[in-house]
Amino acid sequence: MVTGDHQTLALVLFGVFVAVTLAITTYVSRNRQGSAEEFYAGGRLFSPMENGFAIAGDYMSAASFLGISGLIALYGYDGLLYSVGFLVAWLVVLFLVAELVRNCGRFTLADVVAARMRERPVRIAAGTSSVTVSVLYLVAQMVGAGSLVALLLGGTSEAAQAWTVIGVGALMVIYVSMGGMRATTWIQIVKAVLLMAGAIALTVLVLMRFHGDFDQLLRTAADRSGHGEQFLAPGLKYGGDWTARFDFISLGLALVLGTAGLPHILSRFYTVPTARAARRSVVWSIGLIGSFYLMTIVLGFGAAAIVGTDAVRGSNAAGNTAVPLLALDLGGGADSTGGTVLFAVVAAVAFATILAVVAGITLASSASVAHDLYASLRRKHAKQRSEVAVARVAAAGIGAVAIGLGLVARDLNVAFLVGLAFAVAASANLPALLYSLFWRRFTTRGAVWSVYGGLLPALVLVALSPVVSGSAGSLFPGVDFQYFPLENPGLVSIPLGFLAGWFGTVISPDRADAAKHAETEVRSLTGAGAA
Repeated sequence: MVTGDHQTLALVLFGVFVAVTLAITTYVSRNRQGSAEEFYAGGRLFSPMENGFAIAGDYMSAASFLGISGLIALYGYDGLLYSVGFLVAWLVVLFLVAELVRNCGRFTLADVVAARMRERPVRIAAGTSSVTVSVLYLVAQMVGAGSLVALLLGGTSEAAQAWTVIGVGALMVIYVSMGGMRATTWIQIVKAVLLMAGAIALTVLVLMRFHGDFDQLLRTAADRSGHGEQFLAPGLKYGGDWTARFDFISLGLALVLGTAGLPHILSRFYTVPTARAARRSVVWSIGLIGSFYLMTIVLGFGAAAIVGTDAVRGSNAAGNTAVPLLALDLGGGADSTGGTVLFAVVAAVAFATILAVVAGITLASSASVAHDLYASLRRKHAKQRSEVAVARVAAAGIGAVAIGLGLVARDLNVAFLVGLAFAVAASANLPALLYSLFWRRFTTRGAVWSVYGGLLPALVLVALSPVVSGSAGSLFPGVDFQYFPLENPGLVSIPLGFLAGWFGTVISPDRADAAKHAETEVRSLTGAGAA
């Protein structure tokens, strides 16, 4: 159980990080211009290394630090799927997306898709999808924040969880509305450094506990898991009947393909001056992210071996508190000074992780509302300052929605929730993005159909899945309208998104504009005319 010393020290460290990030935001807000380029892209002034750290800080979320380690602690080998999927996804981003998106767009995903289409319907569709994905991702971060504070306060205060979610939502609105992309980027860089330092320290301590013998770590984890050798073999979570096996495939598809469709990741490629810098940013981020996910494997099995799977599940059924509990034990236990300090540091790093990620997601989603939805629906072209003002208001609205959903979904695993967001991104955003970049015949109807043809099935299938109803771990366990057996819809919704885009193009009465496609192709490959 967490003592008063843990609470006091962790809260002090929380306060220090919040104070530092607010100082960064205040400083940037006093030295910024009011242009859309400054607010959305930070003036495109960041170096590849800076942007690579910011991408890593934006990507390594509560799902990575809390959720993945927790899933490995609970399910062993099957929890590794998240680490592998999240990392492999960056190869898709590196080879197919990063440079081309930087050359073709200005601020959002819709800029790329609408480059050779009728802008209004495409921007409305892509903007709607981007906001939906962002809200789903934000919910996962809110749940992570609630789980962390619940552990800090002894796991009994639902009111404290609720106020934490509200506080995180308020802070993310302040970061975005005051500082824009420049402040958000520096917050993410600071967070990436803190997260890597914390993960390295915990990994070294775990390996020291087992004298550097990783085989002994795995054997001990298997023994304390209650599952024996099955803990180290595939199938503990995704084995058994055909439903679990298809869920495994569905999740893998969503993780590998979803990153290239995440709005807050795509928006980071606009913060550097050239496409070459965007590619180098991805190389930097892959190095950081790959190292981090290797460490989550050690942390997950370390939590199972040192804390014990039953203790992890007893603290939080979804496993979200495995890493803080591991830190408490590695430091010497609940009553020791070392345990108190290490627990508080890890809790503060996790909290910093959540704040930095929600700032990036909120900025991307508010940009979609202002730059895509608002700009498409207004009758006359408004000034840039009015669009930025809309983005600030949108940040508050999106924050309110994320807070409400975060309170409802607080008992679900954060990595699992992010998996749902990845499935929606891969189903709705990725087909339209790839078709617009690589298919000469792609039309406006095809673009709109590909977005809605992936987005709507994904959302409907989630609503009809065991995630929402029909089981003890559902959002609404007391009712049952479960008709879709898989927890992740990617296996069905991703092909539907690509199929809808193809079919909409084939039956479209309009033909693709060959001149616009040629112009877009030259621009994407050479950067000629890029913003």
